Amino acid sequence: MSIRIIATAIAALAVSLVPAFAEAQEPKPAAPQATAAEPSKKGRVEAGGISYYYEIRGEGEPLLLLHGGLGSVDMFAPIMPALTEHRQVIAVDLQGHGRTPLGKRPISLEAMGADMGEIVSDLGYRQVDVLGYSMGGGIALQMAAQAPEKVRRLVIASAPFAKRGFFPEMIPQQESVTGAMAEMMKDTPMFISYKAVAPDVSEFPRLLDAMGDLMRRDYDFSDAVAKLTMPVMLVFGDSDMVRPEHIVEFYQKLGGGLKDAGWMRENMPKNRLAILPDLTHYEAFASPALAPTVLPFLDGKSNAPNWAEQVKK
Repeated sequence: MSIRIIATAIAALAVSLVPAFAEAQEPKPAAPQATAAEPSKKGRVEAGGISYYYEIRGEGEPLLLLHGGLGSVDMFAPIMPALTEHRQVIAVDLQGHGRTPLGKRPISLEAMGADMGEIVSDLGYRQVDVLGYSMGGGIALQMAAQAPEKVRRLVIASAPFAKRGFFPEMIPQQESVTGAMAEMMKDTPMFISYKAVAPDVSEFPRLLDAMGDLMRRDYDFSDAVAKLTMPVMLVFGDSDMVRPEHIVEFYQKLGGGLKDAGWMRENMPKNRLAILPDLTHYEAFASPALAPTVLPFLDGKSNAPNWAEQVKK
């Protein structure tokens, strides 16, 4: 089995850390990048029997940041400077990922959603905005449904609300993930990044088994979607692993895409949908387009031009 196929198979709920095709591309000169603020605080907080690693960067309104499967907070390094420029970012390594040990509990989106609610309270926050990518998006959905009073605004990026949202060919690949793949993955970015920070690298096969168990489970979180009371933005790449029909269904469940918004935006829903061009599932979390897409929404602002005001000028 090739590295490319392994990376695709692991990808359910965004288990890829970099673009699937990145290794095949010729290297390009690195462009100068802004530097994110150093963590002002980092440590561990226990929830659900798991000792979660967290770090806090920047200043401003709090934003909880949740990464994708087989990643860590480091996945967001390319966009972290834009986020921390005017936000206080609380980034958490999820169960079994990055610097957080796997523990003995099965990996569950519902359980980790409950854990995130506990964590923000334990860290002293009454309410936060939340941005979750892929597996992190599923966890963000669960957190917001279980404790809506703790989530002011919610962004779900590249995550379906049900397993059937994935393209059909992805599902058997996702369900085939086991710890037996660990040796074959030694040269993948997923393992290399894990090895760099994990407290016990020998747990990697167990993590793959746990992720495989998660991906073999059928689920439909329609009930959780119905419980979302805060403004929600959905973000997907135009070549994501989630079917376009499912994306539209997700948005419609939130009250969007049901009618024309009206000349004066009188029928404009409070929730938003963004389809980012030229992006696959494996790139969205690091795209320069992500931060400027979600930050106005998280700030409660609209950049939409008003034709009537333009004519008056």
